[in-house]
Amino acid sequence: MLKVNAHLHTPYSFSAFRDIDEALDRAVAEEVKVVGINDFYTAEGYQEWAEGCKKRQLYPLFGIELISLNEEDRKAGIRVNDPANPGRTYLTGKGMFYPFRLAEPYASRLASVRSESNRQVEAMCAKLNDHLRHKEVNITLDVAQIKNELTKGALRERHLARALRMAVYALCENDESAVQSVLEKLFDGKEVKSSFGDIAGMENEIRANLLKAGGAAFVPEDPKAFLPMQEVCEIILAGGGIPTYPFLADDAKGGYTDFENDLERVAEQLTERGIHSVEFITPRNEVHLLEKYAAYLYDLGFVVTFGSEHNTPAMEPIELFARNRVPLTDRLKQINYDGACVIAAHQHVVAQGLEGYVDGNGKADRSRREEFMMWGDALIKNGCGG
Repeated sequence: MLKVNAHLHTPYSFSAFRDIDEALDRAVAEEVKVVGINDFYTAEGYQEWAEGCKKRQLYPLFGIELISLNEEDRKAGIRVNDPANPGRTYLTGKGMFYPFRLAEPYASRLASVRSESNRQVEAMCAKLNDHLRHKEVNITLDVAQIKNELTKGALRERHLARALRMAVYALCENDESAVQSVLEKLFDGKEVKSSFGDIAGMENEIRANLLKAGGAAFVPEDPKAFLPMQEVCEIILAGGGIPTYPFLADDAKGGYTDFENDLERVAEQLTERGIHSVEFITPRNEVHLLEKYAAYLYDLGFVVTFGSEHNTPAMEPIELFARNRVPLTDRLKQINYDGACVIAAHQHVVAQGLEGYVDGNGKADRSRREEFMMWGDALIKNGCGG
């Protein structure tokens, strides 16, 4: 069975990878044959992803990730797949058009939320510079320079954390004790826990202490940054994709969000909301709980896929594991591959202007899942040199 990772972020949003070539070279080295690009708010990386996959005989899947708001859940205080913000709902689109196209008014709606997201981070940068001046640290961050040197256009708070970490290291000429001293000054005396060489840890501490709620540079997100859940689904459908719900699933203590804690109920609610596809970011879940949720949803007819995201500074394997690097079971690998086959068949069909696994209104005939799995299996094996 071919290995699949259906959810990978790239530098077109934020990523552990230096560039797309690094991501795909790692996939080859780890024998992961099916790889899905899945950046926040953008399809800008699709062509580079497709060309890189073709060169390496990998099969590309095309996805996108957006953040929506379900007002009913927000008012009820229901945490969906954001553990800190009731009503906030991450959604992904799987099997989007390639080459990507998006008609109006959906293109303008997507551009608007992307612009609002960038604006919020620009405001955080201004507050961060104020904090640096207040603490008498001789660093000024330049948003234009950060965009030019560290991003592919989409500006996220992790880019600020990276830019500040790099600037502090340069200011201190890579002297470990000096770096620690500067960061502790910026953290109002809070001890730095990461070692000098732990780049991911350092950037995560900067983000947690300065950019998140309670931090000196925190800027709350404007409601304009989040479209209603139904509008996000409409954008995904207009872009050819399958609206997909990413499960947060079990946390480190085995707990679930309000929305996800009853498996039978969440399956019913997702179906009622027109969601026929789900995914899991497997490194954050216990393998037996992952299998419980994924197998139940798969048996109900959902398309189920797995990914790793790689949208933090930490470089994890592209080959998928459960929490603590526990290998996936054969059952989970089969579920993931079957889901990838459906997505591969869907994106192949819609690229030709035909109706895919879901129609333009988001309706799916789940009885056709096996048919799409067979088509996708043939497409993937042919595309991977099989």
